Amino acid sequence: MTANEITKDDVRQVEELFALGAHMGHKKNRLHPRARGYVYKIINGVSIIDLTLTIKDLERAKQFLRAQGKEGKKLLVVATKKGATQPITAFCKENSISYITSKWLSGFLTNFTTLIKNVKKMNELKIEKEKGEWDKFVKHERIALDKELYKMNKLYGGIADMMKKPDVVFVVDIRKEKNTVKEAREEGIPIVALVDTNCDPREVSYPVVVNDDKSGVVEYVSKVLLQAYVDGRKEVKIEAKAA
Repeated sequence: MTANEITKDDVRQVEELFALGAHMGHKKNRLHPRARGYVYKIINGVSIIDLTLTIKDLERAKQFLRAQGKEGKKLLVVATKKGATQPITAFCKENSISYITSKWLSGFLTNFTTLIKNVKKMNELKIEKEKGEWDKFVKHERIALDKELYKMNKLYGGIADMMKKPDVVFVVDIRKEKNTVKEAREEGIPIVALVDTNCDPREVSYPVVVNDDKSGVVEYVSKVLLQAYVDGRKEVKIEAKAA
């Protein structure tokens, strides 16, 4: 899409993002040099994001995630930022997407084989409880097991079905999730991310530059991107039925 190929849908999307405050970047003194290309202008010392560039990158990221979904690739969503966790957790649960929204598990990608053992243990505890195998224990032992399972579920509940490394990682706020980005880059895993003007967009494969401090913006953009992945998975099912 060139500068002269702005469609009515593009205009609508820019207006929606603008209404949410997606254009409001950080103050000039916090503007990352490599994010300058995404800034339309500086007004009253605040960087204003060029939303026409944002929707181009948004479309590019959507196409990538749709293709990943269609190819059956495993997506991991990382969003521990306040205001993002609740809506993203709900969306991921509803659409069976692996997620981490409590806190990043240090070494999850670079030391995956070791950390995934905790996930397996959590799953085993759930099965034992459901089968009534805890009934043989006295009350205080059952309470201790319940507490252990609660803590594990808080950390690993969103990745209970992840038995191999993700093929793609989706990140909200690469500054907050810098360890996730670092590990994914080390493992050669593509990253789709919401990036604000205080960060380097080049750190990730598919950056979408927006104000990631506004919960409404984060929810809107994240759902647009994640829905593309879900739509990609649906395409496979539709084609399979038609075959």
